[in-house]
Amino acid sequence: MKTNNFESILDAYQLVSGAKIKGKKQDEIFELGIYDALKRGYTLYPLEHGVKYDDFSVIVSEKELKNNFLIEGAKAAIAA
Repeated sequence: MKTNNFESILDAYQLVSGAKIKGKKQDEIFELGIYDALKRGYTLYPLEHGVKYDDFSVIVSEKELKNNFLIEGAKAAIAA
């Protein structure tokens, strides 16, 4: 999986369910789940070779996501 198309998280509007998330200091890739208001964080599921593992998840706050993680950039090209 290519890891060069990840960019900084600048706004909460980028945090959509299904987005690919990567740590700034490690190469592990996660899939972003839903926001859990009771736990005040987003659910991250590990991805390995394109397979999402639902049996393990991590809750991460929005602030931690912005400071320590990168999000996969937009793949769609704008038609000119």
